[in-house]
Amino acid sequence: MTVYFPEQDAAALRQALAARPAGRLVACLCADWCGTCKDYMSGFAALAARYPGDCFVWIDIETHADRLGEDIDIENFPTVLIQPVAGGDPHFYGTVLPHLEVLERMLDRGASMPTAASEIPEVLDWLLESHPG
Repeated sequence: MTVYFPEQDAAALRQALAARPAGRLVACLCADWCGTCKDYMSGFAALAARYPGDCFVWIDIETHADRLGEDIDIENFPTVLIQPVAGGDPHFYGTVLPHLEVLERMLDRGASMPTAASEIPEVLDWLLESHPG
């Protein structure tokens, strides 16, 4: 599988989400200037290949700040959102250690770690819009 970039793959991303109604959105919110994010990307892509039922998305928060809301509060990188593609409460939203095995364990366990709804950006709705760019 692939990692989708909303600014490049909007139509393919919407198709991928529609094709995985039982899957999860796994979104990494990052910044282009962040060296940790750049290092994390190759491993994130490797996880996408291991979890073909899920949809992996790489979102540059500076490129998409106007769409995600200027008050989006990213405290550190990488910040990850894991949410059922069908919608509903996210399983996880927050900063993770930049070691892929941490994210992989989270995906394997499928456990939910609730976060206050007001703190979670509306990523899934934005990605499903006709023009998320």
